Order: sequence, then structure tokens, then C-alpha cells
Amino acid sequence: MTLVLALLVGILGLAVGSFLNVVVYRVPSGRSVIRPASACPRCGAAIRRRDNVPVLSWLLLRGRCRDCRAAIPSRYPIVEALTAVLFVAVVLRFTVVQDTAWAIPAYLYFVAIGVALALIDLDAHRLPNAIVLPSYPVVAALLALASWGNDDWFALLRAVMGGVALWVFYFGLLLVKQGGMGFGDVKLAGILGAYLGWLGWGALIVGAFAAFFVGGLFSVCLLMARKAGRRTAIPFGPWMLVGAAVGIGAGEQAWAAYLGIMS
Repeated sequence: MTLVLALLVGILGLAVGSFLNVVVYRVPSGRSVIRPASACPRCGAAIRRRDNVPVLSWLLLRGRCRDCRAAIPSRYPIVEALTAVLFVAVVLRFTVVQDTAWAIPAYLYFVAIGVALALIDLDAHRLPNAIVLPSYPVVAALLALASWGNDDWFALLRAVMGGVALWVFYFGLLLVKQGGMGFGDVKLAGILGAYLGWLGWGALIVGAFAAFFVGGLFSVCLLMARKAGRRTAIPFGPWMLVGAAVGIGAGEQAWAAYLGIMS
């Protein structure tokens, strides 16, 4: 059953990834993600249904528009495939690693908004309120469903506490070092704190630390490669999301191992 569920969710991930490409392209400019239908940005020709199959259509068209032969960025199929892989990873995380299948919808939503926000932040250096703010009630409802299904209401309380704690922490950083990060990072922190807190304090601590570790490592690599300078603005949202993913995937295990070493 787990393999069947993983397969079905993987197919869903491909479709969601295709929609996320639209979200990433349109939301920063304030455009609707529903209308008009997808079209080639060069010739304006509408994308045919047979050319809108995730990954496969791009391969069959050899990465070019059917009408004008303009190149279609490879990022589109990569986003679709990545979303599918992460969807499958969520299923395995909450069925094989930990038997809490009711949490799957909540963390699939995390993957969806995470992929979209990371790419938008990399492109536009901002985290749109149109995605972040509506996510608060959605995440609250999905985590409440997970707590109800798993009969663990303390996890929901821990999620609230984790969300507040990470929000306050990032808000403090914003006040101490103005310009170091934006308020969008603070708003995102509340959502990530809830996701990590629902899993446990270890996940919250590891996920929060991993964001700074991975982000700092990436910045050092850019400096060493002379691709950035000390004043180069580097979006932190993607690293917050990567850190949260680390916390979700292995935070509790990593924290338990750390405590074992310390004791």
C-alpha cells in the first residue's frame, strides 16, 4: 500500500509541480495563476493539452515551443520532477520512518509552498504575502487534522509554540541587524516553526540551525568562487526552507544522536 500511495502521490507531485511553474512566473508580478491559460511568452500561442504533460511533453518537444521553436527553460521539467520526488519523500517519511500518515497532507503543502517560495525568492528576492499569509490558516487546519488523526493534541500545541518561538527569534534578528533579512523571512519563520514544532523540539532546533549552517556555507562558497562580495544581497528564504526540510527529514534523529554524544 505504501508503494501504491507513493506512486499516486508522485504523479500528483508532477501535476502540482507544473502548476508551481505558473505560480513562480505569475505571482511576483501580481497576475492571476488561473487566467489566462498558459502560452508561449515569445509567440503567444496557447499551450496545447497534449503539450502540457509534466516532464514528458518537454522531452518530446526537445525543450522548444511547438509553434515558434523558442527554447523552453529546463527549469520547468526540473521543478516538476523535483516536486514529485519530494512528494514521494513525504509519503515515505510519514509511513515508513514514522507511522503518522495523517500528517502527509500538511507536509505535502509544505513542499508545494516551499518550492514556490524558494524559486520566487531566488528570482525576485522577496516572499510574496499572497502565498505566505494565507498559509497560516491552511497550515493550522492541516496540522490540526494531523493531530486529530494521530490522536496527539500536544503536537498541535507544540506547533503553535514552535511557530511563535521561531517568529520571535527572526523578528529579534531583524531588529538587531536591520537589512540582514526582510520581514518576509520573519513571516515565513512562523510557518516553518509550526511545521518543525509539530514533529518535536529536536526537529525545531535542528531545522532552525540548519538554515544558518547551509546558508552560511553557500555564502562562503560564493565568496571563495568570487561570485559574490561582502555586500552582495543573498536571499535567505531558500535556506530557511532547506533547513526546515532537514529538520523534517532527520531533525529528531539528529537531535537524539547529539544528546547521546553529549551524555
